[in-house]
Amino acid sequence: MDTGAILMGLVFAFMWSSAFTSARIIVADASPLFSLGARFLISGLLGVAIARAMGQTWRLTPKQWYATILFGVCQNALYLGLNFVAMQTVEAGLAAIIASSMPLLVALASWLIFGEKLRPLGILGLLAGFAGVALIMGSRISAGVDIMGIVLCGIGVLALAFATLAVRGATSGGNFMMIVGLQMLVGSAVLFAATPIFETVRVEPSWPLLAAFAYTTLFPGLAATFIWFLLLDRIGPTRAATFHFLNPVFGVAIAAVLLGEALRALDVVGVLIITAGILAVQLSRQPNRPANTKPPVKP
Repeated sequence: MDTGAILMGLVFAFMWSSAFTSARIIVADASPLFSLGARFLISGLLGVAIARAMGQTWRLTPKQWYATILFGVCQNALYLGLNFVAMQTVEAGLAAIIASSMPLLVALASWLIFGEKLRPLGILGLLAGFAGVALIMGSRISAGVDIMGIVLCGIGVLALAFATLAVRGATSGGNFMMIVGLQMLVGSAVLFAATPIFETVRVEPSWPLLAAFAYTTLFPGLAATFIWFLLLDRIGPTRAATFHFLNPVFGVAIAAVLLGEALRALDVVGVLIITAGILAVQLSRQPNRPANTKPPVKP
């Protein structure tokens, strides 16, 4: 993995993790599905406009349209929509921890369903990662956390894992900013259709709401998704998912600093176990470097 990919992955992980905190701020003053739909409408229009200015076209390949629609529905409408609804009652740090199980789910499905080889280190990582999630969930459930909120976060991360597996190889062919913009418009359409069915629109204008909405629209929304598509094309979904091992650390830390969410001892232990488990899984899935077969240089 080259230096550019590493820097892209670090920036992506930080922005992606910060979205849980900004979402928590947004849903305090606005209804979740409507606010998320509005965010995707603005992000999508900006993305398409930027793509056109870059000379990109919306004449995508069939595989790219497949990826665009699938990500728009699974990532934007289901994963983020359910997380926004859940974070009316679930802390941002806890939502980030649940979302961080995505690479574990991808690795487990790749192993059990697609027959991808998983080394002993990866199996240990899976066990450790899920044990860390179970440790935190047990602690939070005993403390009276909202069970329905946890269920919604869990369904959301399953949708994201499915989308990640389903678009393998479907993002190649360029036009990445256009894909980002269009898949956000897809998500916006689905969310706006769901809004009158599942909620009453509520917006209470405030400076925190405005700041969080603007930040979420431009950075975790537009920039992070663009970087993620670049990473998928540059290093593939297996290596790109490696950077998700930083999400529980970044997510919990950002929520603690900006929202004052408490850091319990079991939470810290669980986050460290999850982080180690995700890293072990991803390291075990890296391809072996070919042996150096070049003949020795003569003196």
